Amino acid sequence: MAFEEALKARKIGEVPIGSVIVRDNAVIGRGYNLVETRNDPTAHAEIIAIRDAARQNQSWRLAGASIYVTIEPCPMCVGAIHLARINQIVFGANDIRFGACGSYVDLTKLQSMTSPFDVVSGVNAESASELLKEFFREVRAKNKIAGP
Repeated sequence: MAFEEALKARKIGEVPIGSVIVRDNAVIGRGYNLVETRNDPTAHAEIIAIRDAARQNQSWRLAGASIYVTIEPCPMCVGAIHLARINQIVFGANDIRFGACGSYVDLTKLQSMTSPFDVVSGVNAESASELLKEFFREVRAKNKIAGP
């Protein structure tokens, strides 16, 4: 389902990253990147999904939930996941540039994290990674044609 959200982002020209939040086997939040669309650097898929889940549940506390993301969350998103009290992060592709679950830094094990995360990585990683690579190949090709 997170991959389907990523495809929605790609369709509108956004970096194809998607996220869903699940609690008690039900999807309670969905999101995909909207950074360019909203001109908002905080409009990451995880943040959009957290906002959706909080709105639907009429509570910002999402304890007992898991967040599924196509790529490893960045430091901002790990912070938001922590503040929302989400217990598990499941992601696909590692992000060596910004990943905050161990690829670049690991914010999931900070002492200040009152409730530690259960982190599962590598779920459908190849598909998520290929989707991102393909997107950026297309962007580079388009920019080459457009010229300076």
